Amino acid sequence: MTTFAPSTSAEVLSTIQWGAAEEAPLEILGHGSKRGIGRPLQTEHTLDLSKLTGVTLYEPAELVLSAKAGTPLAEIEKLLAENGQQFAFEPMDYGPLLGGEPGRGTIGGALASNLSGPRRLKAGAARDHILGISAVSGRGEAFKSGGRVVKNVTGYDLSKLMAGSWGTLAVLTDVTFKVLPAAETEVTLAIRSLLDDAAVAAMALALGSSAEVSSAAHLPERIAARVAAGHLGSDAATLLRIEGFGPSVVYRTEALKQLLGKAGPLQEIAGEASKTIWRDIRDCAPFADGGARPVWRVSMAPSEAHHMVMALRMQAAVDAFYDWQGGLAWLSMREDDPEAELLRGLVRKHGGGHATLVRASASHRAALPVFEPQPPHLAALSARLKAEFDPKHILNPGRMAPGAGSATLPRSTEEAAP
Repeated sequence: MTTFAPSTSAEVLSTIQWGAAEEAPLEILGHGSKRGIGRPLQTEHTLDLSKLTGVTLYEPAELVLSAKAGTPLAEIEKLLAENGQQFAFEPMDYGPLLGGEPGRGTIGGALASNLSGPRRLKAGAARDHILGISAVSGRGEAFKSGGRVVKNVTGYDLSKLMAGSWGTLAVLTDVTFKVLPAAETEVTLAIRSLLDDAAVAAMALALGSSAEVSSAAHLPERIAARVAAGHLGSDAATLLRIEGFGPSVVYRTEALKQLLGKAGPLQEIAGEASKTIWRDIRDCAPFADGGARPVWRVSMAPSEAHHMVMALRMQAAVDAFYDWQGGLAWLSMREDDPEAELLRGLVRKHGGGHATLVRASASHRAALPVFEPQPPHLAALSARLKAEFDPKHILNPGRMAPGAGSATLPRSTEEAAP
């Protein structure tokens, strides 16, 4: 097995040109924090982008940052924090959930997997903040899309096409993102001891108010004890995050208390304690316990997800918690449950959505469709897209669907925020 570790865009280009000429499949790798997502790859060669690092442009006044694709997200987020700024889409760190170290994700991987976090309700995902890219297709051709300003896209927006493609269409070498000021103040209002249906109703009421809630999640009984080092206790917690300038946050928090005063006991959590809670929700900390139980990520209508989970619990042993006002359900199941067929059948029955297997053994991932199967017309379109960008199927072959030549449309289409 050969590992190529280029340190320049030119070296990435020459490596892929070699792979295309030799028809030699390549595993595309940053630091490997998301290596366990998708079908197992059987490739003899690895293209390791961990040396392709460095911030190449940062203009805080212009709210723009460019970096090489292998630059660690943790390094960039530290730089942004020093300047009072952030990635508003709050990219998740899959490392701990998949048994790895935290802080190993890269900026290129954030776009390739279209990362987002609890703030997706308000800020969207990585695809909504990308301004431009440089990349190399599976044909061995370098191309660029977008630029360093928001209104700089004509024709096809290939930057967004790369979002959620999981390295199956092209290899990113440089990315440019829009950044935003970080909130001055953050407060979390927790409603305690609600059942799932009441929690979904409370979150819908809060999101429909003028309080400008930026995140809403529900941790059922016992799940709540698995975040923030257990400081929330074991009672169910329905969490609402309010961010902004200090006086505005105080006013909006009080308005929420008035609105939700009869829903249940209220608890106000501020500062670093609030940030820790949302960081743990973002990174799926309740299931990042080092265990091997399969973990699923299900995106569907907020009003239906808890009904689907209740129906699922009638037939399988399931732990669950909810983000995105209930529209994102994280599920932990047993490997011997008939999970994929059962789960996806119930998702379709309750209005449709997308279920992705994000943690499982290699043998389990090889036996199941990890990403949501597409209907025939979309599958045909995906195959044509793959053929245009990677006709010899050398980039992460089979990661998103069985067969070296199979591919699916970028997964940015599967997780539209509710």
